[in-house]
Amino acid sequence: MIDIAPTAPLPIEISDPTNAKILAVSEDKIQGFLPDPIAEISRLSGIDAGAVRERIAAMVRGGTIRRVRQTMMATNLAPGALVAWQVPEEKLQSAFDWMFQNDPFSGHVVIRSTDGAIAGSMYRLWTTLKVPQGFSMARHCEMLLRQTGAISYRLMPAKRLFALGVGHVRRRGMEPGSKSDALAEVTDTEIVQLNELDWRVLVALKREFEPEELLTENLWAARAAEAKVSLDEFLKVAASLNARGVVGRFSTFLEHVKPNSSGERVTRFNALFHWAVPPGREIEAGRQVGRFHIMTHAYWREGGPDFKNVNIMGVAHGTEKQTVLAHKQAIDQHLAEVGIPVSYTNVFWGGRSEIKPSEISPFAYAEFAKEHGIQ
Repeated sequence: MIDIAPTAPLPIEISDPTNAKILAVSEDKIQGFLPDPIAEISRLSGIDAGAVRERIAAMVRGGTIRRVRQTMMATNLAPGALVAWQVPEEKLQSAFDWMFQNDPFSGHVVIRSTDGAIAGSMYRLWTTLKVPQGFSMARHCEMLLRQTGAISYRLMPAKRLFALGVGHVRRRGMEPGSKSDALAEVTDTEIVQLNELDWRVLVALKREFEPEELLTENLWAARAAEAKVSLDEFLKVAASLNARGVVGRFSTFLEHVKPNSSGERVTRFNALFHWAVPPGREIEAGRQVGRFHIMTHAYWREGGPDFKNVNIMGVAHGTEKQTVLAHKQAIDQHLAEVGIPVSYTNVFWGGRSEIKPSEISPFAYAEFAKEHGIQ
């Protein structure tokens, strides 16, 4: 009898050289819809497609990757906003739990703090919210006030987007001030109208992948069956959605701050930057901020008087607080050099956080509204 040695488990650490090459591509470099996104990750990373599938599946099982999915440009599919919540301190944790566990339309849920008592520092709980077309964000927030005991909220819809992409692995060790030669592109937030077939395909398209699904050669065959269309029609509708600008990227999402099962932390500090620039110069300023490589998100949002009328916001991550601040200082200096005055700026630091994709289906919202008494 011949003893066969058990196969060694695949490494799941982001520091593993093969994993690092895959993640440097798969986090945010696969833009739009592709019939075979794994093949494109393979091409760009130089890693065999079979190994890419196995490594990503292993990292999902091990908790290094928290989800793999085709993202949507939700700002073009459902009205949405960043929401700042004023919550009594004794209810802060329970409000966090309710929004994360019970509200599928609240995506990012983050408790934030500031380094001092500044404008808006009483707003400790921050969420992103998507409410499908035909429904009201304000009524949804009023329901959340009743459910959580929050005192007040501030809705801050995005008027324009200048940066949207994660890429924590490739940002590790990035030098403060690193930026592209060109200004950031401007993405509009106009809502795209979809029909019933579009929604069926989109709902199947955006659902996250189980590890076993990632090992199949055709990722979309089962999703076509789920949408009750042929594979050819599924690919055709998905390509149409992509052409209409509602498809984001195919992405592997890493755990942000919490350590993975191997004890690694991808990042430790999550900073929400605020800038107040003169009215009329928001797009100009946003394109400058968005060109800095450290920025995972950059938007034009109106903070209002509670936040000293900030209108440019963005998010950056890092493993060291002083390094994150050095990145912001480089951006501040650049804005001054290009002649964009900033009347107020500050940083809101992320603490406890949970991230999930916001539900955007109008069918799902109709059921939720009925269940929670939202007219």
